[in-house]
Amino acid sequence: MARPESAPALGAALVPGSAVVLVPGWVGAMGSRDWLDSCGKTQLAVSFAESLWHTRDVDLLVWVVATSRASVLSGYAEAAVTAMGTELSGDAESVAARFLSWLGGTSRPWLVVLGDLSHAADLDGLWPGGPGGMVLITTADSATISTEHQARVLPVGAFSTREALTYLTGRLHADPGQRIGEVDLVEGLGCEPLALAQASSVIASSGQTCRDYLENFAQRREQMAEPPAAAITWTFCVEQADRLSPGGDAQSMLALAELLDGHGIPGAVFTTSATLEYLADDNGGDPADPERPWRALVTLAGAGLLSVDRAATPPVVRMSPVVQAAARAAMPDGAMHRAVRAAASALLEVWPADDRQPWLATDLRSCAASLQEAAGDLLWAEDSRPLLFRAGRSLDLARLTGPAVVYWRELAAVGERVLGPGHPDTVLADQRLADAYLAAGRAAEAVSWFQWVLTDRARTLGPYHPGTIAVQRNLGRASMAADQLADAIIILGAAAASYERVRGADHLDTLSVREDLAAAHRAAGQFPEAIRLYQRTLADRERLQEPQHPDTLSTREKLAEAYLADGRIKDALPAYKRTLADRERILGPDHLDTIAVRGNLAAAYHAAGRMASAIQLYEQTCEAYQRVLGADHPDALARRASLAHAYDAVGRLTDATSLLRDTLARCERVLPPGDPLTQAMRKRLANIAGR
Repeated sequence: MARPESAPALGAALVPGSAVVLVPGWVGAMGSRDWLDSCGKTQLAVSFAESLWHTRDVDLLVWVVATSRASVLSGYAEAAVTAMGTELSGDAESVAARFLSWLGGTSRPWLVVLGDLSHAADLDGLWPGGPGGMVLITTADSATISTEHQARVLPVGAFSTREALTYLTGRLHADPGQRIGEVDLVEGLGCEPLALAQASSVIASSGQTCRDYLENFAQRREQMAEPPAAAITWTFCVEQADRLSPGGDAQSMLALAELLDGHGIPGAVFTTSATLEYLADDNGGDPADPERPWRALVTLAGAGLLSVDRAATPPVVRMSPVVQAAARAAMPDGAMHRAVRAAASALLEVWPADDRQPWLATDLRSCAASLQEAAGDLLWAEDSRPLLFRAGRSLDLARLTGPAVVYWRELAAVGERVLGPGHPDTVLADQRLADAYLAAGRAAEAVSWFQWVLTDRARTLGPYHPGTIAVQRNLGRASMAADQLADAIIILGAAAASYERVRGADHLDTLSVREDLAAAHRAAGQFPEAIRLYQRTLADRERLQEPQHPDTLSTREKLAEAYLADGRIKDALPAYKRTLADRERILGPDHLDTIAVRGNLAAAYHAAGRMASAIQLYEQTCEAYQRVLGADHPDALARRASLAHAYDAVGRLTDATSLLRDTLARCERVLPPGDPLTQAMRKRLANIAGR
């Protein structure tokens, strides 16, 4: 609801180009600060954002749950697709940088809401800004906002008396008789938003009047040393849930919900076989009744402990973080153990193997993180531990490379403490950490970890075990990425020999690692050896996988690249031509792989001095990228730069200058500051202008 009396400054403070931070407006003089943190910040932000959207004052509204850096990056990635109209390549950090750059340059009015920001570091390099945009942040502590950002902090406290009465009247509209004593109740609860929400839920579902509730509240408050009102009202909610669900299902479902991320728990988690078995084990009854969990959730919602949006697609359950914390603190150890096992199993049960729905993967990762924080070492039990690895794998799949490194590093450290350094799952966490370092471009660190894991694998599994050889191959790749090319050639050569020994010369794993070895030779400038390996692998793939198989086409293209790098242009051109023809026939002219090889063929023509053909293909490539990805996509920008270079080479200086200026403007608008492509465009344009 809007709060014109208790938060009147928000509309005036939040104007284009500004940032406003909503924080609790009171300090816990009456007791725990945690309860007073729930002052209605989120509801106020929702009301304000909806108002701006409905009045068309913004035409881009982005709401991000900012409880972790991973959730911020995920939110930006999803928003980038909507705002920029295309899927963006690269890891989440690079996508976020391009989105933020776009926000900074667009003339469209926008609002970015960062809800429940937890740590200042989560916004390092991720602060949105721009003359046409507004930033609204909610947080429990203004210290989470770095002083380098110009943001106005607005404290949000209790409702005014008028607002509290309006809120309570709206909640109890079905039975006006229940509002008897509402003025006294509002005063007794100190106009606290959360306390009023909980009290009105109990009153509405119990038949009490406001006066009845206040009498019970006053009696209990005398026993509790003057805590915040919500610290008392929530206990009435629990008792009301027990009355509405005497069989115990409501308490069991509350135990599950309080362990997960209250910002949005996918409803499917509560209807899994794991949840049904958990209810049956706790309370007996039919373990196959799919409506049983929903009945319990509706009871909890009626008692004011959570909210259920079953009409949403898919359904979602939400719960206040402060209520979750209180409920967890009151949970017996035995109940905690059972709930942790059930929650871990339920999350695994609904987690898709491929993470194709980004929003669902984001919610599940957040729920897993919440469970991990609440459960601690309990989640390392053998039947729950797979969730830890599934959550990390989801970070990898989402290309959240920075958060993935942090996650796997912490998991490896805890695994060593809980399970011991030689436990298979500890070693697996170490390997995932090495993979994460490599994906994040931190190749030197990846090399160190792969070396450690390889030593362990060779000791425990033997040098020719497939798991050992796979780590050896990854070590070779990491060495190549770290520019340790001599080491990479030795390591990948040994891995190729091991694969051939264990799996045979015709196994696809053998062919794949042989290509890695060829790439290492090419990177080291050893083109004849790279070409020999690519030729051998291509012949094997044509024999084993057919000439038009995607792997075969990829190997042929790599061979063409090696030819071109070695100056064997006459060999490179037919290889590129055949690959292009096959890709056009199999994938179509507008498939990204087809467009890429068309651009590579243009580069080969350019190197051969056949400029008419080069320019024609460059133009076709630019048009295709613009049609498929948009003119501002980095691949499109890179090919526009190549086309401008070709124009310059044939003396079409006007065309080259015009294209470079347009491309530079696009680079500056959509790429992060200091991007190499932007710098190259600026330098090339200066060279032409200086002639």
